[in-house]
Amino acid sequence: MTGPQDGFDVRTTTRPDDAAPSGASTSPGEVAPSGTDPAAGEAAAASPAHPARPGEGPLLVALDIDGTILSHDDVLSDGVVEAVAAVRAAGHHVMLSSGRSLIAVLPIAERLGLAEGYMVCSNGAVTARFDDASPTGYVVDEMITFNPENALRLLRDQLPDALFAVEDVGVGFRMNDLFPHGELDGVHDVVDFEELWSGEVTRVVVRSPGSTSEAFSELARSLGLSDVTYAVGWTAWMDIAPLGVTKASALERVRGLLGVAPGATVAVGDGSNDIDMLRWAGRGVAMGHAEPEVKDAADEVTGSIDEAGAVAVLRSLV
Repeated sequence: MTGPQDGFDVRTTTRPDDAAPSGASTSPGEVAPSGTDPAAGEAAAASPAHPARPGEGPLLVALDIDGTILSHDDVLSDGVVEAVAAVRAAGHHVMLSSGRSLIAVLPIAERLGLAEGYMVCSNGAVTARFDDASPTGYVVDEMITFNPENALRLLRDQLPDALFAVEDVGVGFRMNDLFPHGELDGVHDVVDFEELWSGEVTRVVVRSPGSTSEAFSELARSLGLSDVTYAVGWTAWMDIAPLGVTKASALERVRGLLGVAPGATVAVGDGSNDIDMLRWAGRGVAMGHAEPEVKDAADEVTGSIDEAGAVAVLRSLV
């Protein structure tokens, strides 16, 4: 595995195949797809019935990136930047919570002016904290890994033409062939397929252009991927993480570290990998263009990305 950048500090938790996060009730052999994280359900149950609003003390505000604050053509509007600054100036914690790798989250944080607090990356498998004392400007506060061999073998048998990649945190990805330009950040290291499970990883990415997202979801269910959490994207794209690891599980840990009350949490997102996060939050807000199952998981629905829906939510907090 390619080594991390100089100054890269990390605390690693290796997740056995049958182990779920603390507080989770997932049993060995039970598939835990995105949207069914037990830990997130317990956190949501502890939250008050009313959504988080100004006046309840410091809030923890978690923002998805792509399709929520960043448009589909990679535009981060001045309105988003100004709204984030206003929420932070009001004394609230604002953090990014993304399926992106750490090195893909950092440039967005910089554009938003975020230089303190936490970032949840890789759908919850990586939590980083800004740290001026580190040469990189951050430390990896937690990195949860798993052995991807079983999932990779099962999926490769069914999708022989698919592209597969595993994340090297802080560096890039190892992959069986090159992904289209711009889809994955960092160093792209093409290796033999068997080398993808040469060590524990935080995340597996599967891309199968010939499949639909619906077919991808059905395939994942039919294979009985019992030792991972998976989330299917807008197209034939799947992210695979350690069992029980979601944005919600990582955010719950950060909430505890910051001492924020369970009900004083706000989350905004648009994808299937945001479902657990929206259920976890005291106030979960789905973007207007989100799929029905995402909206169903939220407390409310805001405008679409083209309607600056996330900006409206942020402005409501100050």
